Formats: sequence, structure tokens, C-alpha cells
Amino acid sequence: MNTIEAIVLGTIQGLTEFLPVSSSGHLVLFQNLFGMQEPELLFDICLHVGTLAAVLIVFYREILEILTALVQFPGRLKSAGGLRNLCAGDKSIRMALLIVVGSIPTAVIGLLFKEITDQLFGSIAIVGCMLLVTGTLLWLTRRIRSQGRPIERTLLKEALIIGIVQGLAILPGISRSGSTISVALFLGVDRKVAGRYSFLLSIPAIVGALVLSLDTPELHTAIPIGTIVAGSIMSAAVGWLALVVLLRVVDRGQLHRFAPYCWVVGVVTLGIAWMG
Repeated sequence: MNTIEAIVLGTIQGLTEFLPVSSSGHLVLFQNLFGMQEPELLFDICLHVGTLAAVLIVFYREILEILTALVQFPGRLKSAGGLRNLCAGDKSIRMALLIVVGSIPTAVIGLLFKEITDQLFGSIAIVGCMLLVTGTLLWLTRRIRSQGRPIERTLLKEALIIGIVQGLAILPGISRSGSTISVALFLGVDRKVAGRYSFLLSIPAIVGALVLSLDTPELHTAIPIGTIVAGSIMSAAVGWLALVVLLRVVDRGQLHRFAPYCWVVGVVTLGIAWMG
């Protein structure tokens, strides 16, 4: 792999990881269309570190507020007069609780279906079908016009549902961001809260996936370190831009604009699967 190829892969990773079009689905599609080999594990991990860095940069204020709230938890608990009052009135503590609750089903699903992930990635027919599902979810959000509930009124059972949806995004073609944000909107969560919760919820999922990836003897690579760094930087930079754009799209209630793209790519992918 040369530097240009690494930059191209980093760009694809950065764009599709955050825009609601499924990064895993595009990876399978590109591999089948252009005979691309799956990137070496270490290089793939570094690309995901790049997109993780983008999330941390965009949400560093929210992350800092949550960490500060957790450090000050005993004092805040005492001042609030109990856990129920604290969770109801403290936005940072509430977000932290929702992230923990939402991460549980994601982790369970990820661990249970880890063994069949490779089989799913071998079928472009699955990619095509799931892209159609993603497009439909996005399109249905166009009917949501009213202002949703703030973070203080977002329920734990809703976090569980969103966490389950995030776990199901292991299916190639299901957009993690698109599906979790759409379902949060369907549940009546405010647009700004839905977008920010979706990506804050992704942090434990990405970190967990990276940790599991490190538990393998296949981390050796022949790719030059400069090439890996170039791909990772491009993944972070493009990911940051895509994330900023998507948050604005969600805030304006325009998530459905990505639906036609998912449908077109899904139909084309099914056509390729049928002819192949």
C-alpha cells in the first residue's frame, strides 16, 4: 500500500464513519467492485483511531463536563438530595447514565455476534438490503417536525433501545449514526440531544471494538509508518468535517436528505449481487 492509497482509504473511512451511509457497507462494496484487499489490521485500527480522535475533538467540551461531573459525583449527589434528583436535574450526570445504559446492549450484541461478523461482510446482498433499510429509516425522519424532549427527560428505556440499535449496526449496510439518530427522533428525543447522544454513545463502542481488535497476533504490518500516519490523519480530518456537517444537518431536521443516496447505492449493490 502506498501513501496515496492510504489517503484514499482514510478519506473513505472519515466520510462514511459519520455520514449516515454505513462505513462497513461501503467497505464491502469497494472491496468487491475494485478487488481491494481488506486493509491490514494495524492500518485499519489506526484509521478507526483517527475517526475516534475526530469525535473527541468535536465533543471535547461535553466529554470534559461529563468527566468533571463524575469526579464531583459525591458532592453533587449530596447537594441534589438523592440520586433521583441528581439524574433528573444534572445534564452531565444524566448523559453519563444514558451512555452507560445504552452501551450495555451494544456490548452484549457485539460479543454474541462477533464470530459471524466475517460471514456477514462476505455478502454484498446483505449490504444492499441493509442500505435500503438505512435509507428508509432516514426518510421517515422527515415527518418529525415538533421539538423533542431535552436530555433531562430522556428515559433509560430509550437509551436501551438506542443501544440495541447501535449493536445491530454490525450488519454491513446499517449506518450506526443514521439508525441511532433516527430511532432517537422516533422516540421523541430532541434533535440536538439525539445527534450528540448518538456520537457520545459511539465512543465506548469504538474503544471496545479497538480493544477486541488488539487481542490478535495479526498486528504485524509491512506498511511504512509514514503511510499509516498519512491515512490516520486524513481519517481524522475528514471525519471531523463529516461530523460537523452531519450535526448541522440533524439540527435542521434534514437527515432524510441522505435517504436517496442509500437507496440508489442499495439497489445498485443488489444488482451487482444478482449479476455476480
